[in-house]
Amino acid sequence: MAVNEAERRAMTRALELATLGPRGVNPQVGAVILSPDGDVLAEGWHRGAGTPHAEVDALSKLAPGAAAGATAVVTLEPCNHTGRTGPCAVALIEAGVARVVYALDDPGAVSGGGAERLRAAGVSVDSGEQADAAHRIIDGWLTAQRLGRPHVTVKWAQSLDGRAAASDGSSQWITGAEARADVHRRRAGADAIVVGTGTLLADDPSLTARDGDDLYPTQPIPVVIGSRPVPADAAIRRHPHTPLAYDTHDLHAVLADLQARGVQSVFVEGGPTLASAFVAAGLADRVLAYVAPVLLGGDRLALTDIGVASIGEARRLTVDEWLPLGADLLAIARPAVGGEPTPHGRRTAHGPDISHEGAR
Repeated sequence: MAVNEAERRAMTRALELATLGPRGVNPQVGAVILSPDGDVLAEGWHRGAGTPHAEVDALSKLAPGAAAGATAVVTLEPCNHTGRTGPCAVALIEAGVARVVYALDDPGAVSGGGAERLRAAGVSVDSGEQADAAHRIIDGWLTAQRLGRPHVTVKWAQSLDGRAAASDGSSQWITGAEARADVHRRRAGADAIVVGTGTLLADDPSLTARDGDDLYPTQPIPVVIGSRPVPADAAIRRHPHTPLAYDTHDLHAVLADLQARGVQSVFVEGGPTLASAFVAAGLADRVLAYVAPVLLGGDRLALTDIGVASIGEARRLTVDEWLPLGADLLAIARPAVGGEPTPHGRRTAHGPDISHEGAR
């Protein structure tokens, strides 16, 4: 059964509701209950670990029997396990819901399988509606479920000829104000922001997420990787969160410790050496490359050695979006499935030893 217009609108609303919930060990999920005629009966979202899941939250706002024959539109497949709360698939079945439309499959070995349980009970199920948008909201949680580590975004700013700085090391500013504002918005959406000690000592970044002169309500935890100590007067010591320092080059160990601390999304701004290390280790789940229409020349490359010796070893990407930002262009990309990129991405009009632009 095809998804209809009322269900599409309901999914758009469910995605908005999902963002109201906190980032944490559980995913952000939104739900909308529709009558058989397509009218909204109730809305809900997940408010954190131990609280009712989005579907149950929405159902709780209805009188007994009011959901009979209804459609539940949910951003994530209804769960199929009992934890602090019961299975959402069972709650929907018991409420008499006739149809479920969801965006993403639940990858959990324990929590997944809700769709099969619903179908076995005679409930019509459709999946995949606005899956990309749903994925962007909970990509950190999904990565943690699939790979057992935080989701990693590697960001850099570069000239058109691939340089992160001029020959003298200066890099402020390669990109313009719109691109820098976009970086800060994306920082605010991450749990942690990571730099190397080279960038820390060269740039003395604050690693805060700022809206002009004001701090965003949510701030990433500042993380420094490298053997050199963080100076006592470093700007990050005035960060709202206590900085974390790792005297190691083992990125897997760093990510494991961050996950143990509840971090699900990491924003890497550590300069060419650290960015290259994450890419070389296969730990870059998303790449944000801000490209400015300037030429710098020289040897200050945005990426250094990433373990590619021949064209056959190239790390191919799928570009999901080309985003103009003033005179600059942002490429949002991810590792290509099977090593081959898709033909092109979507273009929209809305808009640790090398110092590098952006880690401020």
